[in-house]
Amino acid sequence: MLKTSKNRLLGLDVGTKTIGLALSDISWKVATARETIERKKFKKDAETLFQLIDTNDVVACVIGFPINMDGSEGPRCQSIRQFAQNLLAIRDFPIVLWDERMSTMAVTRMMIEADLSRKRRDELVDKLAASYILQGALDFLGVLIKR
Repeated sequence: MLKTSKNRLLGLDVGTKTIGLALSDISWKVATARETIERKKFKKDAETLFQLIDTNDVVACVIGFPINMDGSEGPRCQSIRQFAQNLLAIRDFPIVLWDERMSTMAVTRMMIEADLSRKRRDELVDKLAASYILQGALDFLGVLIKR
């Protein structure tokens, strides 16, 4: 069993230029947008992620998986799968690939409704998408735990 009283989950929205990060609370009920990091070389990205994992008692990672609307996997899916495999090559760590369909669109719509400027939306979209993805996984886990 992964969960203890102080463990968190990490949500990632991995793009080609940035990675949006979100953390759960220790009760696994609420996801909070954390930050967006600029992508560099994979090794540097992994160091940043594992430092965040270690300092926040993270026990598993939920990575957004960009499945097409028809349910098929496009080229970005292979890129995300490789990213996850590369992380696992560094450290054996629970990783879940989570359907992220519509996540960026949903958070963009919320930011437009909140009347945020385009510049502000660009600054927030990746970490908010990570939070949206992680919240979906947390809600699913909550339903399973209640059963």
